[in-house]
Amino acid sequence: MVQRRAGMVQAGVLAAPLATSRLLLPVLLVLIGAAVAPIFSVQVPPLEDYINHLARMYVLTNGDRDPLVAKFYGIEWAVIPNLVMDLVVPLFSQWVNIYTAGQLFIVLTLALLVTGSFAVHYAIHRRWSAWPLVSFLLLYNNILLFGFMNYLFGLGVALWGVAVWVLLRPQRSWMRAATSTAFVLILFTCHLFDVGVYGMGLLCYEAWILRNRRQAEGRLTRSTLIWDSLAFGLPFVPLIPLMMISPTTGLATENYWDPTGKLDGLYYIFQNYSDIFDLSLTALVVGAIIWAAKARIIALHAVGWYLLGLGLVVYMAMPRMFFGSWVADQRLPIALAFLTIGFVSFKDDSRWARYFLYVFVLGVACARFVSVFLVWQQIDHAYADFRQSVAMIEPGSTILVANADDPTGSDAFNMPLSHAACMAIIERSSLVSTAFSVAGKQILSVNPKYRDRVDTEDGDPPTVSQLVAAANQDRDATPDHDGAGASDYYWSHWTEQFDYVYILYTDGTANPAPDLLTRVYDGRRFQLYKVNQAAEED
Repeated sequence: MVQRRAGMVQAGVLAAPLATSRLLLPVLLVLIGAAVAPIFSVQVPPLEDYINHLARMYVLTNGDRDPLVAKFYGIEWAVIPNLVMDLVVPLFSQWVNIYTAGQLFIVLTLALLVTGSFAVHYAIHRRWSAWPLVSFLLLYNNILLFGFMNYLFGLGVALWGVAVWVLLRPQRSWMRAATSTAFVLILFTCHLFDVGVYGMGLLCYEAWILRNRRQAEGRLTRSTLIWDSLAFGLPFVPLIPLMMISPTTGLATENYWDPTGKLDGLYYIFQNYSDIFDLSLTALVVGAIIWAAKARIIALHAVGWYLLGLGLVVYMAMPRMFFGSWVADQRLPIALAFLTIGFVSFKDDSRWARYFLYVFVLGVACARFVSVFLVWQQIDHAYADFRQSVAMIEPGSTILVANADDPTGSDAFNMPLSHAACMAIIERSSLVSTAFSVAGKQILSVNPKYRDRVDTEDGDPPTVSQLVAAANQDRDATPDHDGAGASDYYWSHWTEQFDYVYILYTDGTANPAPDLLTRVYDGRRFQLYKVNQAAEED
């Protein structure tokens, strides 16, 4: 009788994971399909910086075959911790066009984030669970909408790195060190901040291991401490020579600390386009987590508590701008969220808890994906306008991007337009003033003849009033002192150096300078003008 009861218990324990796996795969497939649907519903996903990066991909893959692009741009390879998109997208573009290659990169990024959470969870708990499906709720976060693709791709790799470290922890120190070195080098290629996220995950896990050993053994031998310290620390040593030869080191002084945006960084985990919807979702998810914790359906592993504690300290100490990268601190909460998901245990043996999780994640995640899909369809109308305006630009032109004095529209629709002019690099082989070409950040370089026509500081584009004032100063300058009194900006002599001007965030306003500009296209949230005075001969 006892043996029969034990067999029934054992069968029940095995049945729970089996039931979970039977439902897990179809639910996972539905979520994957829903998650990628917005990406392929538009030609250019409206992520703020994305189209600017995609334009660089075009130069990488077509610069040697497009003489007009080669006239303006070149590629200067360097040791920069921000290169993964430059390495992966050109590989995809060998089989598909540049737009599809970019979409595939986004899909791969989302896949790494989701599977990374599953991998960390499996490594910690040594069993598959439905719980990491929660990561689908976080995919369309505000960091993604900013278009920080290299960082998010690297975050997915960092999750896998932490999982592999945990799985290899019982193995020899040299094996862990060698594997970790490979991950550090890959993460350095992705983004410098991802190396930090990976290091935080390993540090918290090692702290937990150290505490458990002390409790079990009373004291640790010196050799154990030495070998564990070397396995943890040595993989990060190559960062020192890499940073010494990297032009990114020249940005080390570009730091700025701002405490006012710390709460915004937490909100970025769930923020999309509608504050009402996003705040309701945040309240729903947080409420469900608190309820599940009180009902003991979920519990956070000790490593997770270490991670949250360390993460809070690092988050409060991090500057807003670090090594020239904006919103440096506000990128951390989403990383901690994906990592923490892996450290949560879920009561899989409860059938109603499993079903509740499936229904909750499917409902909330799909509602979120549908919301993004609908907003992207609206934004795509403005992008369609932009594509039509780009078609009216003469190939090989020089294009200046400016902002309206009084911007109209919401941030949700204006952010994706901020770099939309970079389509002209892909479609019309043109020079665009806002293309990312900052030394130490990107490998795209502007040829010397045109370098004074682009923004090399990642600053804000000029406003219309600034352009008019600069043009008036140029006209008032004496022949002996050409340009006297004009500020030394890349747009100071725009009437002579640019063929076209895009004015962003405006709807149907009058021509601000009829004697200087001729309107070519009036689109949604933007206007395209041709400069009346022909640009200087090339």
